[in-house]
Amino acid sequence: MSTDTSPVDAVELTGSSVTYGPDNPAPVIEPPRARTKRTPRATRTNFELYGWLFMRLSGVVLVVLVLGHLLIQLVLDGGVTKVGFAFVAGRWASPFWQGWDLVMLWLAMLHGGNGLRTVINDYAEQANTRFWLKTLLFTAVAFTIVLGSLVIFTFDPNIR
Repeated sequence: MSTDTSPVDAVELTGSSVTYGPDNPAPVIEPPRARTKRTPRATRTNFELYGWLFMRLSGVVLVVLVLGHLLIQLVLDGGVTKVGFAFVAGRWASPFWQGWDLVMLWLAMLHGGNGLRTVINDYAEQANTRFWLKTLLFTAVAFTIVLGSLVIFTFDPNIR
């Protein structure tokens, strides 16, 4: 690099002998999955932005829910040895605890599913592979949410 105080027209990378400038431009890196002529413009939405925001907000809410759950279950209610069928029946007799567990279930599944969707988008290179992995993921998330919600709302403490 030059030692004069004039504006620098070329940039030398640290530890490299390559100097980029007007006569030797840096290489252009193409985006991983650039839009093609087959990609309709109508698909350009803010879905990824909303997914990013959801991850941050649901993460904060999940931290509060999970730490509150652990504090109440393990510290204030006598620890893991007290957790059993009767304990759950007594807990879920209250709509507050049903709601707490339902929100925790839904947020955990949607948060985890959105995170795995991002991983699939990042690492699955073929569109067909991405489609089937996301289909499997969405099916698993939906099944778990439906089954968990049914258990919370149809729990019968008088079952024999």
